[in-house]
Amino acid sequence: MGLGCMGMSQSYGAPDEAEGLATIRRALDLGVTFLDTADVYGPFTNEELVGRAIAGRRDEVVLATKCGLVAGAPGDAPHVDGSPKHIRAACEASLRRLNVPSIDLYYLHRVDPNTPIEESVRAMADLVDEGKVRFLGLSEVHSRTLRRAHRVHPITAVQSEYSLWTRDPEVGILPACRELGVGFVPFSPLGRGFLSGKLRSLEGAPANDFRRGLPRFQEANFERNLALVDRLAELAKEKGCTAAQLALAWVLSRGEDVVPIPGTKRTRYLEENVAAVDLDLTRSDLEHVERAVPSREVAGERYGPAGMARVDRG
Repeated sequence: MGLGCMGMSQSYGAPDEAEGLATIRRALDLGVTFLDTADVYGPFTNEELVGRAIAGRRDEVVLATKCGLVAGAPGDAPHVDGSPKHIRAACEASLRRLNVPSIDLYYLHRVDPNTPIEESVRAMADLVDEGKVRFLGLSEVHSRTLRRAHRVHPITAVQSEYSLWTRDPEVGILPACRELGVGFVPFSPLGRGFLSGKLRSLEGAPANDFRRGLPRFQEANFERNLALVDRLAELAKEKGCTAAQLALAWVLSRGEDVVPIPGTKRTRYLEENVAAVDLDLTRSDLEHVERAVPSREVAGERYGPAGMARVDRG
C-alpha cells in the first residue's frame, strides 16, 4: 500500500503542513514506501511538502509524481498539456521542488487530446535516458492509449480510480495492464473518504471541499450511496474492523500487481488504513462485500462534466 499525498495540500479543507509532514514520516516508519504527488497539487506546494518530508530518507522511498495537468487561475479548471516542451519543463521544476536528483515513477497525469500519446511518451523517455526519471506511468488512460504508449517505451504503471464503488477498470484498463505486465495503482480506493463511513453529510465541510462538485456527493445521490456504505459498515463490524479497512482489504485482494494509494492528511487515518494489509478476507468475505456495494447501485458519475471530459476515451 502506498500513500496519496494530494489531500495534504488541497481539496479537503485548509492544509496543515505540520500534520502533513508528520503523516508522511509516520508512513515511512510503518513501512509505507510508495509516495504519490503531482505538480498540480497545491499547485506546486505538495511536491515541496513531500520533498521536505523525505529529506534524509530518500533511499526509503519510491517517489511518484505527475505532469501534464496544469492549474489555471484561481477558480478555473486545470487544462491539459502533454507537449514535449511542457513535459521537460515540468520535470525540471518537479526535481527542484522535490529536491531530488531523479524521480522514480513519472506519470502523464492526463492525456493531451492535442498531442499524440507517442510524442508525450517519447519526451518522457528522453528523461529516462538522461537519468532524471527511472520509470514511466500514465494516469486515467484507455487501454488503446496504453498499448500505443507501451510501443514507444515500456510503461511501468497505470493509475486510475478504482474502489468498491468505481469498478470500471475491471473491464478495460486492468486486463490490458495484466496482458502487458504493467502495474496498476488505484487512487481514491476509499471513494474520496466516502467508503470509510465517517462522512455522513457535506454540511459542515469547508466551502472549497472538492467533493461538493462531484455528482456522487450531491444530495439525492449522497443518500443512495450512504445506504451502500452502511451495509459495508455492518460487514466490517462483524469482521472486527472498520469500513475503511474492509474497503481497502478488498482492493488489496485484487492482486499482487494492484497497489492502492489511499490519501490522508492525518496520522490516525494513516494508521487505520495501513492496518488493512493485515486483514485476511476469505472468498466468502469478498462475495459479501461485493454484494453489499454492487457497482450497478452506485449513484452518480465520479466527476462532473469537465472532469469526465479529461478522462481518456482512447
